[in-house]
Amino acid sequence: QVQVVESGGGLVQAGGSLRLSCVASGSIHTIDAMGWYRQAPGKKRELVASITTGRSINYADSVKGRFTISRDNAKNAVMVFLQMNLLTPDDTAVYYCAAAQRRIASLVYDYWGQGTQVTVSS
Repeated sequence: QVQVVESGGGLVQAGGSLRLSCVASGSIHTIDAMGWYRQAPGKKRELVASITTGRSINYADSVKGRFTISRDNAKNAVMVFLQMNLLTPDDTAVYYCAAAQRRIASLVYDYWGQGTQVTVSS
């Protein structure tokens, strides 16, 4: 089992920045990737950014050039960060951190945090 806890959301004005943090603990040796998802009201949950254990990184087109994902490995935890710059009201959503395991050819995000609200005012 993997436990995931994220933090760092809040209210920010358009053009501002926020940094989200996530800590994954438990069976971290089973984790193949970490990702940040978001879900805005009335919209589907979308993958914002992901980083594999090999440090391969992917971003949604909507955040490229503005968001940066990074990770640090501690002895018994994996820490993942999402630096969000040049925020716009369209970035308003609940942001979730998740841990994935590789199943055949796909990464499956099985473990989720509780979510943290990011609100960008215009």
